[in-house]
Amino acid sequence: MTDSKNINNPVGQGGGQRKRQSRAERQNNGPHRNLDRQGAADRKAELVRKMREKARAAEEVGQASDDDAAASQS
Repeated sequence: MTDSKNINNPVGQGGGQRKRQSRAERQNNGPHRNLDRQGAADRKAELVRKMREKARAAEEVGQASDDDAAASQS
C-alpha cells in the first residue's frame, strides 16, 4: 500500500471512487470556473453599458444647458 496523499491517489480510497481531476481542475480552473468568468464578464459588460448611457445622458443635459446659456446672453 502506498503512502501517497495525492488528490488523484488518496489513501483509503479504492480505485474508481473519486473522479480523477485534471491539473486545471485541481488549480480551480475547471469548467465551473469558466462559467463563473463568463457571468462576471456579462455583468461587467452590462455595467459598462449603463455607465455609458448615463454619461451620454449627462452630456446631452450639459449641452442643452450650454445652449440655453448662450441663447440668454444674445
